[in-house]
Amino acid sequence: MIAPAPAFAAALAAAAHPYIERHLPAPLLVEGPRGLLWWQWLALPVLVALALAAGSLLGWVTRRVLGHLAARTTTTWDDALIDRVGPPLSVLWAIAVFTLLRPALDLDPEAGEVLSHVQRAATYLVVFWAGFRSLNLAFEAAAAAPWSKVNPSLSGLLPLGRKLAKIVLLAIGVVSVLNELGFQVASLLAGLGIGGIALALAAQKTVENLFGSVAIGVDQPFRVGDFVRIEDVVGTVEAIGMRSTRIRTLDRTVVSFPNGKLADLKAETFAARDRLRLFVNLGLAYGTTAAQLRAILAGVEGALRGHPRIWPDGISVRFTEVRESSLNVEVMAWFQITDWNAFTAERQELLLRFLEVVEAAGTTLAYPTRTVHLVQRPPAGGA
Repeated sequence: MIAPAPAFAAALAAAAHPYIERHLPAPLLVEGPRGLLWWQWLALPVLVALALAAGSLLGWVTRRVLGHLAARTTTTWDDALIDRVGPPLSVLWAIAVFTLLRPALDLDPEAGEVLSHVQRAATYLVVFWAGFRSLNLAFEAAAAAPWSKVNPSLSGLLPLGRKLAKIVLLAIGVVSVLNELGFQVASLLAGLGIGGIALALAAQKTVENLFGSVAIGVDQPFRVGDFVRIEDVVGTVEAIGMRSTRIRTLDRTVVSFPNGKLADLKAETFAARDRLRLFVNLGLAYGTTAAQLRAILAGVEGALRGHPRIWPDGISVRFTEVRESSLNVEVMAWFQITDWNAFTAERQELLLRFLEVVEAAGTTLAYPTRTVHLVQRPPAGGA
């Protein structure tokens, strides 16, 4: 039966120590700092170097094996992940090899306990190092994903998410390492908590804007490039930042809204429209007869229904009102297009067609008129 590796190393160390002590110079057998003999201090870096060399070799073999398995898949993230975690993997192998070789140092229990804490702290550091490298890969993959291409506002939050994730990972790693090295983590966390509260109060507006940008990115009431109306500002969304959102107005000026305030405002986006509305009031002259009016109503509705890009279910042509100087015909319909330039061109053609219908009916559009009756009073005392 083969003895376990630690037991075998301990047995080898016990057999080697008498030989080492007999052949080492006397100065190396003198007790040095921390209660260790000088030969133990000299052997410690030698074991570290051997462990690093062995870890580098084992890490290379492991990467080759994992790379061969990853090459069989159609995805590329696994190949990139192996490259990213390669250095931390070699260091983990080195720590494992050093753990197997450590009994050769023949340390006393107190020194062995200290070295165990150092090894565990180093292991935590390497694990979080690998986590940092994997985190970068995860956010790079998210930035290259198809959903990120069609959601620029969400993709704009990826750098912020990466920074926050790194901060959280770093905080957990530092606390774990300090706790393993024997520091009073509880008092440190309490101090950080008080400092965090003070910082949060001082940066209340900044934090509000930061969460506002996250809310805008998740809810997506508008995106970069959308034409929007927010309060009395109308323009194109030029950028959605961490603190504010910038809108380029029709006058080519830039208006900035703090994201914390913007998240609570009513935002109207024109980019989300699936149809564009045509709304026209045709004011006909008072001399228009009922027959002419019926011909105009039928002609305008026919022009709308004959148009290939008008939504057929939303057409409305009605004689609605007798105004002071005109007979009002209300025309409402929807174009099944979303491009504004195409809409204005199609609207122009329809308006010209409406004028042709009015002219063909033998009447005209009204213009504001007012009739003034002058009454001449007879002169006073006249015959």
